[in-house]
Amino acid sequence: MTRVCIAGATGWTGRALVSAVGDAPDLVLVSAVSRSAAGRDLGEALGGDRLGVPVHGDVREALDGVDVLVDYTSATVVMANTMAAVQAGVAVVVGSSGLTASDFEEIDAAARERLVGVVASGNFSLTAAMCQAGALLAARHLPQWEVIDYASASKPDVPSGTSRELAERLGEVRQPELGYPIEDLHGPKEARGATVGGAQVHSVRLPSFVVSTEVVFGLPDERLTIRHDAGGTPEPYVLGTLLAVRRVRELVGVTRGLDTLLLGGG
Repeated sequence: MTRVCIAGATGWTGRALVSAVGDAPDLVLVSAVSRSAAGRDLGEALGGDRLGVPVHGDVREALDGVDVLVDYTSATVVMANTMAAVQAGVAVVVGSSGLTASDFEEIDAAARERLVGVVASGNFSLTAAMCQAGALLAARHLPQWEVIDYASASKPDVPSGTSRELAERLGEVRQPELGYPIEDLHGPKEARGATVGGAQVHSVRLPSFVVSTEVVFGLPDERLTIRHDAGGTPEPYVLGTLLAVRRVRELVGVTRGLDTLLLGGG
């Protein structure tokens, strides 16, 4: 039986995970983290019956007896939460956005020192994993690409975790070629987006989007577009997150991307 703590348990994805972990025969939810519901029973905080699961305001208070921390919080606290768990010898599944490549290097070093696993994915949906796997394959053969990142108008972090992870991992395959140097452009250089992993990433923030990620590969007179669109519920992320919870204790160090768990590779 794997003992789980969910940070962000009263949030959009966290609520769905509470139910899913409760229904899983091999998992047990032993604690939760939510600053807005700290000190309450999780079931009551979610508007239902008592679950016997205490809600804490800080991850460090919630790790006693926990095997795996699942973090669906925010870009402002995910690094501190992850490092706190790693230092406590607790494996981590990170679904929050906001971590950079340098953050993952720091987490990986700490996790290897403590001999614990961390699985982080910008998007835990199975179709997003296949999108990423296809893009990584295409980058081996196509030298130029750019990423377009779509999300809701109120999303505070840019780019989304899905797009950041994709751009950084594509950059590990190879650095994309630029048709014209950014520093030599005429006009606002910001119009060409931000450089992430060597690629230009363009973040669009408008109502009606949840999280959509598009990578466009170009060759003379032809293009390949690979795109993933998320719907309006958290259900697509639940299955992949539980898969990671079940696998993370077998690992040491950071594993980035659900596709890596599903298909192998680095």
